[in-house]
Amino acid sequence: MTAKSAAAAARATVYGYPRQGPTRELKKATEGYWKGRVTADALRATAAELRRSTWRQLAEAGIHEVPTGDFSYYDHVLDTTVMVGAVPERHRAAVDADALDGYFAMARGTQDIAPLEMTKWFDTNYHYLVTELGPDTVFAANSAKQVGELREALALGVAARPVLVGPVTYLLLAKSAPGVPAGFDPLTLLDRLLPVYAEILADLRAAGAEWVQLDEPALVQDRTPAELAAVARAYRELGARTDRPKLLVASYFDRLGEALPVLAKAPVEGLALDFTGAAAANLDALAAVGGLPGKRLIAGVVNGRNIWVNDLTASLTTLGTLLGLADRVDVAASCSLLHVPLDTAAERDIAPQILRWLAFAKQKTAEIVTLARGLAQGPDTIAAELAANRADLASRASSPITRDPAVRARCAAVTPADARRRQPYAERSAAQRAYLRLPLLPTTTIGSFPQTGELRAARADLRAGRIDTAGYEERVRAEIREVVAFQEKAGLDVLVHGEPERDDMVQYFAEQLTGYLATRHGWVQSYGTRYVRPPVLAGDISRPGPMTVRWTSYALSLTDRPVKGMLTGPVTMLAWSFVRDDQPLGDTARQVALALRDEVNDLETAGTSVIQVDEPALRETLPLRAADRAGYLAWATEAFRLTTGGVRPETQIHTHMCYAEFGDIVRAIDDLDADVISLEAARSHMQVARELAAHGYPREAGPGVYDIHSPRVPSPAEAAGLVRTGLRAIPAERLWVNPDCGLKTRGWPEVRASLENLVAAARSVRAEL
Repeated sequence: MTAKSAAAAARATVYGYPRQGPTRELKKATEGYWKGRVTADALRATAAELRRSTWRQLAEAGIHEVPTGDFSYYDHVLDTTVMVGAVPERHRAAVDADALDGYFAMARGTQDIAPLEMTKWFDTNYHYLVTELGPDTVFAANSAKQVGELREALALGVAARPVLVGPVTYLLLAKSAPGVPAGFDPLTLLDRLLPVYAEILADLRAAGAEWVQLDEPALVQDRTPAELAAVARAYRELGARTDRPKLLVASYFDRLGEALPVLAKAPVEGLALDFTGAAAANLDALAAVGGLPGKRLIAGVVNGRNIWVNDLTASLTTLGTLLGLADRVDVAASCSLLHVPLDTAAERDIAPQILRWLAFAKQKTAEIVTLARGLAQGPDTIAAELAANRADLASRASSPITRDPAVRARCAAVTPADARRRQPYAERSAAQRAYLRLPLLPTTTIGSFPQTGELRAARADLRAGRIDTAGYEERVRAEIREVVAFQEKAGLDVLVHGEPERDDMVQYFAEQLTGYLATRHGWVQSYGTRYVRPPVLAGDISRPGPMTVRWTSYALSLTDRPVKGMLTGPVTMLAWSFVRDDQPLGDTARQVALALRDEVNDLETAGTSVIQVDEPALRETLPLRAADRAGYLAWATEAFRLTTGGVRPETQIHTHMCYAEFGDIVRAIDDLDADVISLEAARSHMQVARELAAHGYPREAGPGVYDIHSPRVPSPAEAAGLVRTGLRAIPAERLWVNPDCGLKTRGWPEVRASLENLVAAARSVRAEL
């Protein structure tokens, strides 16, 4: 096909779409089902209507081929586990008894059975459930969900393309099941898994699928020759089948690198590649391998992970360059639109001119359709859209919101000494022990306590004008009194104020910093039914005044025990926001760090002797390619130290991280120079404690003993067992006892019981010592 005919054939598509519905209908129905207020049939009906509504909207917007199979009640990797029959043995009875309840048991656990481990989906803030495999794993095809959803879409009269997690990525993301000997590599199961995929592909073809998309984002990471050989073998075997649909292999989040020539030669009919950000290198790489003659290329030129409007002219230029490199060039976002909110039209509090700078899923869909039309019919057919887009881009670039000379001058004046504590850790540790006088195995929590219905109602009443600020703040003070009293009674050693004033750990601060925009309806799925509203980093950042000091000071006035000041760190403020794309991330991180440094210093001045600066996103933001990591970690760790570097030696600095693979960043954790770090560890059976020990981590650490993402209450014996496991890696004088993460999403009954058991476990092990 010539470049001209490839352009004429250009069509618009997407890889996936937000699942929750305009008002988070799926969240409400699912949580209602868990609480017994919604039946299984009603939950399924809600899900089916959300799918149908999404497909209709996409088709009406001009999307030529809608995705199916991307919908999930909880997580698409868990859906894949069900699809290939890799249900862990401990969950099999529950799944056999009731497929839906068993599915949620794998995700959330039960009182008697632990859930699957949870971690971050590559470098996003989406969490997936980690597959557990072993040499005895037996796979079995179960295509009911994928076939059923395809048939639902086809029944609406829309062209549909099922989307599956690819077999290589599925195995590369898996881990060894409990009890499997060390050294087992899940990728050795590939030959056992491929016939199952082949059967599912045949089922989808029989159900009417012309194309099936196999997502292989793991291939944008550094891969070994053996792993690349497995990729070639997988697609050689699947491509050789005669009973299959056409295969589209999709990668995203970065450049494909050494996997590109492997896939270019594979007997598949199409590739979908990311061409945004660092992944723009895919363009030259594609030319270097001679393009994709005879294949379809889906070009991800609209950023599917950020919310700024696309530069349509630049994207159209990229698309034009791609013509001639493939038999057919179609247009898409860089990845699934799962990672952005639904629609900017719901945002009433953002100025209309600024709103024109933003594109959520609906607006990105329109951009994709516009670009496909411009590619197929020529730029003149979209001249009006191009002109409006250029005006929006110019408006943002020249806006005074984006630049603050005072902020930039302060950043330029920072010296290396500003990002270092004045005393080495050994001196600080001695000063803190003398000042705080904590017992062995001190107990604490990560920061937040349950956000009760009363708190949410008070927040809603304040927004609606039903109560005034004084009434709301009295409700917050009452909650702090209750939280402090409970912690004292339970016997915790270092308390928190519970964060009742905070709806979200990033948005709370963003709303008090200049340069940020907050949305009202910009919900994005984090995991399961947990949705967050990432704020928008639109301009230079500064702090007009204290943000947390009065609430922490109030809690301090209620007790003689230490109370932690609680802040969200600069890297997490970036990672869980939609960041500006007009300057390096390190520059933005430095601005946020300086604003937080002022808050840390004010907390210390107010008498706070323990200050926690949470950085749960440090690992998730780690670049996917090893060559890019040193630069990122340099500015990320500097930003943390810049935040905390101005305090006295006796002030103890904590940090917290959760739900990520920490082995890759243990050295960076050390470089943070925090006095204490708490980390998720309950689901991974204290793996991180072993990683810290292997690195020789010299500071105090609290690997979690209570999995807060499950409703089950750990017994004192279970928690004590985890503490003893931690002690095998971390000396008692440096080991803390705490939950995995904050308690905001849990209910008070389980929190009370779990923390009382946690304290009992710490005391029993302390007595043994």
